Parts: sequence; C-alpha cells; structure tokens
Amino acid sequence: MQKVIVDISLTAEQYLAHYQGAVKDVITLSRDGRRVRFPSSLLQPYLLHNGIKGCFQISFTQDGKFQSIERL
Repeated sequence: MQKVIVDISLTAEQYLAHYQGAVKDVITLSRDGRRVRFPSSLLQPYLLHNGIKGCFQISFTQDGKFQSIERL
C-alpha cells in the first residue's frame, strides 16, 4: 500500500464549487513532491463552516486505486 501526506487549505467558498459539481477533483502536491489528484468528495466529511484545512494521509493500493483518507 502506498501512502502520501498532503496539506490542504480550501475556504468554504472554494469547496462550494466542488460541492456544486463545477470542480470534481482536488490536485495538490504531497509533502514528498508528488502531484496527487483525487475526487473532492473524499473531503466532504472534513468540511467545516470555514472550509477544509489540515494535513491528510491518503492511502492507495499498489495499482494506484484509492483506499482511505484520514486527517493527521
């Protein structure tokens, strides 16, 4: 299993575009410099009134399929 750690900071307004379907993916850099792209819907459980901010660990299977996301 592969894991990447990403820092995410989205305001509530920025996430609204994801929620409304205008934007479907989040693209960010992991702490080790890899570009990571994943569906923004994975972040919905972490949405607060002021948006989403924090450090997250994303786990993938060996063939690159999403397995889990958790706030660190």
